[in-house]
Amino acid sequence: MSEEHRPVSVVIMEKEYLVACNDQEREALFHSVELLNRKMIELRDHGKVSGSERIAVMAALNIAHDLLEHKRQNEAYTNNVDAFMRRIEKKITDVLAGGERVLA
Repeated sequence: MSEEHRPVSVVIMEKEYLVACNDQEREALFHSVELLNRKMIELRDHGKVSGSERIAVMAALNIAHDLLEHKRQNEAYTNNVDAFMRRIEKKITDVLAGGERVLA
C-alpha cells in the first residue's frame, strides 16, 4: 500500500474540495466528510446559522464538543474499570495471602 498522498474529491454542502489523502486514510476521510456535511446541512436547514463560514465554524464547535464529551465519558468509564480491577486484585491477593473468605 502506498503512503503517497493523492488528491481526493469530496463534496461538503454542495461544494467540491480536493483533499490530499493516502490510501489508508481514505475511508476515514469519507466518514469525516459525511459527518461534517450532515452537521453543516442540519445547521443550515434549521436556520440557526447563515453563511458557509459561520456554519462550518458552528459545525466544528459542535463536533469538538461531542468529541470532548465522549472523551470525558470514556475517561470516567476507564476510571471505573481501573477501580474495579484494583478491588478484584486486592481480593485475590487477600485470598492467596491468608485464605480469607471473600464476600461479594
